[in-house]
Amino acid sequence: MYLEIITPDQILYQGEISSLTVPGKSGSFQILENHAPIISSLKSGTVSLRGKFQENNIHEKLNFINNNAIEFRVLTGTIEMSNNKITLLSEL
Repeated sequence: MYLEIITPDQILYQGEISSLTVPGKSGSFQILENHAPIISSLKSGTVSLRGKFQENNIHEKLNFINNNAIEFRVLTGTIEMSNNKITLLSEL
């Protein structure tokens, strides 16, 4: 599935991922491919991406864990998933 991470001043990530875990207002939840459409508010916490990543292509505000994992902290935000496309709008 395709993910875009957008902050007020820039796009931090655009690309394919296999899963995403976010801190939703009502609790943390995971999104996998073919997830039902969803729109949710995010609270302060850690966002985890899983997939195949190359360190040299990862924005400095995102923490490259290894070739399969990236994590970063959000203050607030909104996430939308529809048709295997995720848009995460956030303040880091």
